[in-house]
Amino acid sequence: MSASSRASAPPRVLTVAGSDSGGGAGIQADLKTMLALGVHGMSVLTAVTAQNSLGVQGAWELPVEAVRAQYRSVVDDIGVDAVKTGMLASAELVETVAELIGGTAVPSVVDPVGVSKHGDSLLAASALDSVRTKLLPVATVATPNLDEVAQLTGLRVESEAGMRRAAAAVLAYGPTWVLIKGGHLSGDAVDFLTDGSEEYWLRAPRFDNRHTHGTGCTLASAIASGLAKGQAVPAAVEAAKEYVTGAIAGGFALGGGIGPVDHGWRFGAGGA
Repeated sequence: MSASSRASAPPRVLTVAGSDSGGGAGIQADLKTMLALGVHGMSVLTAVTAQNSLGVQGAWELPVEAVRAQYRSVVDDIGVDAVKTGMLASAELVETVAELIGGTAVPSVVDPVGVSKHGDSLLAASALDSVRTKLLPVATVATPNLDEVAQLTGLRVESEAGMRRAAAAVLAYGPTWVLIKGGHLSGDAVDFLTDGSEEYWLRAPRFDNRHTHGTGCTLASAIASGLAKGQAVPAAVEAAKEYVTGAIAGGFALGGGIGPVDHGWRFGAGGA
């Protein structure tokens, strides 16, 4: 094949996150999502977990110098069109990644991962202040769920009415946009997106399916994929919501606990 006939490279998205050995969340979910949405996924590993459908049995964070080297290796040679963050584990890692993202002039999606689907802590309590003061200020979009909102702001959201107040509290830390994920409420799966001026309510039916491991990672990666394609934030979030809704509908049993969403649902893959 001649150089002139080769396809041009797709948009490039870099995920900075932990590994999920079970394949449902973390780096693995991010890369599957990026492939499904037509972008080139790249990774900076921040931590390794021993994890399955039953929970997290162990976690080991990587040294800061390893995280920095991975990031510079990718960005300085290949380049990047959007960055997504997930599990960052410690204050030192949070601050390092915030510094790296702050020096990279592309959109960033910050998923402030605090606990796993099973309730296992993935962020040291001492790192919360670094998330508030260092990481959120460099985010184009922050995507906390209601548990993470409570961790970051102290606000307990128990209804849709509280989501707007929660968004204002998170925006006060400096992200350009915030998407408050209301998946833990009853009724429809409703999320609230705002930059403090524009507001969007995104609704989807709630499926009777407990196999939802990796939902947050998948949504944030889908948003980053849209931003890398040049979509505006509201359009990227709307498309990501549609993708993750289909993935949740297709979630399948794996192991003895909570199975993953189906990242390949549009292709009849996964548990279909």
